[in-house]
Amino acid sequence: MAINAITVLLCDDHPMVRNGFKQLLESVPDIQVVSEATTGEEAYQSYRKQAVDLIILDISMPGMGGLAAARHILEHDPKAKIMMLTMHDSQTYVSRALKLGAKGYLTKMAEPDELIKAVRFIDRGRSYIEASLAHDLVVSNMSGESDPIDILSPREFEVFSALADGCSVKEISSLLFLSPKTVGVHRTNVMKKMHTDNLADITRLAIRHGVITV
Repeated sequence: MAINAITVLLCDDHPMVRNGFKQLLESVPDIQVVSEATTGEEAYQSYRKQAVDLIILDISMPGMGGLAAARHILEHDPKAKIMMLTMHDSQTYVSRALKLGAKGYLTKMAEPDELIKAVRFIDRGRSYIEASLAHDLVVSNMSGESDPIDILSPREFEVFSALADGCSVKEISSLLFLSPKTVGVHRTNVMKKMHTDNLADITRLAIRHGVITV
């Protein structure tokens, strides 16, 4: 490892994708992937054992997703530097990640050199958001448009996403390490805040705002 290299924890559940990003990151001498994870749970535990300069998280993964992992990591270490690297390009996810405290957001469709640039920016204490995503956020803010999903708390959003993805209360309970009763309370709160009467409405809302894709 080069002296003063930026150390990275890379988390993605697809081995070929993760390996490709690792090779790209390590194609420059000042970045080194020192640990890898396939789930949010693994990323969180890995960071607790070995802190790194930057954590790169996918959003959609089995078990704990990237947003939940980011929340847990930042609760453990508020100074942790996190970048989301994902297929999701909706304003809902970008806004959620930034509000949680992520320092960067990049889609997997970005140019390879942009990933290197983003890592260096964030390591220097700056933020980095893919240009098209940043533009969309600015336009949305200027127009006064609001995302109705913004009123959900981080935990409610996790339950909302899981419900929209077809998970049962029991499955969400296992997924988020919550009791079925607690999941039920969150489910009720989500439906009340979203003014929805059934799970089909939740799914349609999630699709409309890019939380899930079909």
